[in-house]
Amino acid sequence: MRATQRRSSTGAPASPVQPWPAGSSEPASPALTARPALIEAGAAASLSSERRDLICSLIGLTVKLGLVAVAGISLVRLAGAYQERMDRQGELAAVLQLEQGKLARARDRFDALFTVDGEQRLIREQNQWIAPDRLRVVWKQPAVEASPAVAAQPVQDPGEAD
Repeated sequence: MRATQRRSSTGAPASPVQPWPAGSSEPASPALTARPALIEAGAAASLSSERRDLICSLIGLTVKLGLVAVAGISLVRLAGAYQERMDRQGELAAVLQLEQGKLARARDRFDALFTVDGEQRLIREQNQWIAPDRLRVVWKQPAVEASPAVAAQPVQDPGEAD
């Protein structure tokens, strides 16, 4: 039998089609004996298709592992930054406690100055202060062995020495 060619809808010749004679399991012409070669080519194509699928799967797995690695590294870095911030917050909280204590003491002192005896308390505190152009005199109690002339002499404060 003669091979017939079909044309596709685009007008290009299609692959040759060989009809088999009715009731026969063998091809009618020697051109159809190339069928095992086509089967081998199809098997090779399916093998390359499987190989292509394997390569795509490996690429997908690599991308997923890369994303997991990036996420893991990011979490580790975030945990480190969080711990550092918590340490800093602890230090700041301790400093804040100290400053709040100082503020409470200063507020209490300020409030004490505006009570009934506050003015007198302030004057008593300021009596301990000496004006810059004055000399502090410290009187010592006379010792039993010392004569009365030595006890009456003023002694200069060591902090005020010129």
